Amino acid sequence: MVCYEWLKGKGLAQGILWGTLIYATSSINDVLTKLLGERLPSGETVFFRFLFSFVVIAIPVLFSKKKYYKTSMHVLHAVRGVIGAVALGLCCYSVKVMPLAENTTILFSEALFLLPLSHIFLKEKLSLKIVIANLIGFSGLIIMFQPQTSNFNSMAFIPTTAAILFAIMDIIIKKMIDNKEHNITMLFYFGLYTTIISCVFVITNWITPTVHELFLILLLGIGANVIQLFIFLAYRATTASSLSVIRYTELPISMLFGHLFFGQTPKTYALVSAGLIILGTCIMTRSKK
Repeated sequence: MVCYEWLKGKGLAQGILWGTLIYATSSINDVLTKLLGERLPSGETVFFRFLFSFVVIAIPVLFSKKKYYKTSMHVLHAVRGVIGAVALGLCCYSVKVMPLAENTTILFSEALFLLPLSHIFLKEKLSLKIVIANLIGFSGLIIMFQPQTSNFNSMAFIPTTAAILFAIMDIIIKKMIDNKEHNITMLFYFGLYTTIISCVFVITNWITPTVHELFLILLLGIGANVIQLFIFLAYRATTASSLSVIRYTELPISMLFGHLFFGQTPKTYALVSAGLIILGTCIMTRSKK
């Protein structure tokens, strides 16, 4: 009972716990996505991920005595669904064509974009030190593009765009939580809208999944809902900016999974990029206290 009450409570420690679980589950989903991408088109993986995620949450919602489908925030749910479908589509494609560690590192830049958005929409305060730290992080992101070499990494634009969209989604989630929207309601409508929107992804490019692939997609859908739930719990526990540093637990997990499942070894420039992004965000988070 004491443990349950602590988990429900607010504080940085609870935020760290839920945040770590977010990125551990996310790394597992990246592995599943990359495995599915060996044969299935990225758009189809995205569609089934959203479909299975929606079915998992829709059945208990529709049969529940509590009317979780009732909401006064249809516009925000729809906007979040559009952004989520596009962001996850970009993520699935970037996981397919890039090493896991590099993709994860670029997605770290979500925290860099979240900072100015939090200032604009959530009225979180900024200082000169925080701005400088943010610039340090952005220098790491620029390194990932390798602009100084002939091997310009144009593929990095894909997860960078996804990172921007995820930062916008975080702001929307925080707004909805502040307005007391229920976790299950947010899961239900996110699954509904993303499933509808992602239908476009499979119209022109369809490959029938095998039973094994359907099982992996089911796990992917369950994992997507679990990630959403952990995000809600994390934001209820602490501030958006305080959670940014926790994201970096995903890098060693991605490096480990990339090596174990796909024989990938991070390149030096990717590690330098990750180091600068992490350094910048750690300074920002420390300065917020």
